[in-house]
Amino acid sequence: MFPPQKHGYSGRSSSAFFRLAEVIGKSNEPTQTQFSILQRAYESTAEHLAESTSFKDQFEEIHAHGSRQLGTLVRPRDEGRDGFDVDLIARLPHSAYYLYSDTGGPSRLLMNLFQALQSYADKHQLQIRKWERCVTLEYASGMTADIAPVIDAPQHATAYGDTHALIPDRDQRAFHSTNPRGYAKWFDQVAAISPIFTLVERSISAMDSVYSSTEIAPLPDAQEVFQRMLCRLVQMVKLHRNEFFFGKKDAPSSTFITTLAALAYEDQARIPHETPLDLLLDIVHSLPLYFSREPVGHRLEEWRLDNPSTSRDNLASGMNTPAHQAAFWVWHAQLVGDIKDLVISIEDRAGFDILHKKIQRVFGDRAARAIQQNQLEHRNTERKAGTVTLLTASAVPMTIGSKSHNFFGKP
Repeated sequence: MFPPQKHGYSGRSSSAFFRLAEVIGKSNEPTQTQFSILQRAYESTAEHLAESTSFKDQFEEIHAHGSRQLGTLVRPRDEGRDGFDVDLIARLPHSAYYLYSDTGGPSRLLMNLFQALQSYADKHQLQIRKWERCVTLEYASGMTADIAPVIDAPQHATAYGDTHALIPDRDQRAFHSTNPRGYAKWFDQVAAISPIFTLVERSISAMDSVYSSTEIAPLPDAQEVFQRMLCRLVQMVKLHRNEFFFGKKDAPSSTFITTLAALAYEDQARIPHETPLDLLLDIVHSLPLYFSREPVGHRLEEWRLDNPSTSRDNLASGMNTPAHQAAFWVWHAQLVGDIKDLVISIEDRAGFDILHKKIQRVFGDRAARAIQQNQLEHRNTERKAGTVTLLTASAVPMTIGSKSHNFFGKP
């Protein structure tokens, strides 16, 4: 286990950094309207599959998985799109395996799914594409959905085995272990671990006497602040990955880096840290410790990261080329350096313009716009209320009166 480090940054910097992370994370979440569109889209798709000839008697449900299910969704890097890329599972009962267990079964299952969805795509004028493990629908709203067929194959003797399933691989002509529902359950259990912050506790005690003499916004409930910490961390790592690898190949998959972050959080959250920022920095530093590396020949390593919900699924299989492995080390070093650079700017009170440019470089244009918009809305709200919010040394927002002005220009 990676031992906790004392990074020496103030509680004020930790608070400010996580406020930035919250704004950036929320800017990547679907609006309620987009959620409704997404829900209607896959409910409609599920109804179509249930009535199709191929799946009429062999279909259970369509459900979301991946980042949509985990709460780690980020918008596409492409600024020309306003939609989301989501992963969906078309779930079949265990009895369906006997229809597709022959050598050609995996390819036939994918073809049946493609043909069933082709009529749906034609009816709604959607684009459709077929891949080795899924079928992609491109909805008019800008959303794309990768729909993978899986067959229930419970393994009751193993952890999360009650939701174990099989996914077809057209190119390998075989079924592989998968467990998207089990993975989501594991991730939720890890995310529910309450981290221990010693400086936060001291700050709360120190502020008790201040409330009686100064109007200070009350601290939010600790559970409210930290319950989505892992999700926000994963979002930030994925956004940095997207920026770093934009226009390049060899990026680590979202599943790979999400699992690394969750495993690191599972260990580090149980160890006392002074601030959330100390925890985040230790997690980011320790990511490479959570996959195994075995030499293969002179220049290559075989990386392995077992799926926490099914041990027969190596989540690092896509990293086993020299190019992918070399790119990972360069990216990870950049990730650590960029986060430290942002924190130093906050610690040194470098100013909003400098911080804004760094956020744009590290997390992208959309993140920078979200921070800028949040800053503008915050100032407008304060101006209307006749207040100005100052950040105290303990990172607690303090509200004071603001003089009115008439700087509206000449008539």
